[in-house]
Amino acid sequence: MSDLRLDATQLDRYSRHVIMDEIGPEGQSRLLEGRVLVVGAGGLGSPAIQYLAAAGIGRLGIVDDDVVERSNLQRQIVHGDDDVGRPKVESAADYVERLNPDIDVETYETRLTSDTVADLVDGYDVVLDASDNFATRYLLNDHCVLSGTPLSHGAIYRFEGQVTTFTNDRGGDDEDPPCYRCLFPEAPEPGTVPDCATTGVLGVLPGTVGCIQATEVVKYLLGTGELLEGRLLLYDAMDMGFETVEMRSNPACPVCGDEPEIESVDDVAYEGTCSLTAD
Repeated sequence: MSDLRLDATQLDRYSRHVIMDEIGPEGQSRLLEGRVLVVGAGGLGSPAIQYLAAAGIGRLGIVDDDVVERSNLQRQIVHGDDDVGRPKVESAADYVERLNPDIDVETYETRLTSDTVADLVDGYDVVLDASDNFATRYLLNDHCVLSGTPLSHGAIYRFEGQVTTFTNDRGGDDEDPPCYRCLFPEAPEPGTVPDCATTGVLGVLPGTVGCIQATEVVKYLLGTGELLEGRLLLYDAMDMGFETVEMRSNPACPVCGDEPEIESVDDVAYEGTCSLTAD
C-alpha cells in the first residue's frame, strides 16, 4: 500500500475514483505515484494525455519533436489555434498544467533514436506508444522487451484503429506474452503504407483509440481488470464494430523468441525495414 496521503483537494478532485471499491484512496495514491511516458503528442497522444492527466498520473513524460500545424487541430485536441507553430510538447504541457496541477510534466522535444531511447524510457513505469511511424514502434518495442517495460500500442488508419498491451513480463511459469515483432516481424517497405497526410483520417477516430490506450495504462497501474495482453483489439468506426484477435508469442521472434538475435537496439537498423543490421 502506498504511503501517499490524499489531501482535501485531491479527495474532492478524485472522489469518483475514491468511492470505487476497485480503486479507493490506495489506488488513487498509486496513480499519483505512477510514471507514464507518452511518445507522440498528436492524434493518439492528445486524448491519452488528457485522460492520464485527469486521472492523476503523477509523472507524465511527453516526447515529440514536431510543431503544431493547423491541419493537426481536426484531431489533436490538446492543441489550439493559438498554438500553431509551437512545439507540441510545450502546448501539451500547458494543457496538462491547466487541467491538473498535481501532475509533474516532463517534456522531451526530441525524436526517439537508438541512442536516446534508454534515457527517455528508463525511469517510467509504462510507455504509451502514440507514434505515427514504424521505426519508432519497433524501437520502442525492442527496448521495452529488453528492459521489461510495459508498452501500450495503438495505431490508426482512415476509419480503423487497433490497440493492444505488451506487459513484457517474462520468465514466469506460463507461456511468455507476445511482443509487437511477434505480430509484425518486420515493417513494410518505405512508401508502401500511406500516412494520414495522404489518405486522411476521421478526426474522432484517434480519440477512441487513444482513450482505450489510456484505459489500459490506468488499469495496469491499478493492478485491476483484464489487460489486452495477448489480444489485438480492432475497431472499425464505419461499421461501429469491435473485434478481438488472439495473439501468441512467436518462438522465432528475433527479440523475445527462444533464440533472440536482438540483444541491443544497436543491433537493428530502424530506418527502413527495421531489420537486423547487416554484419
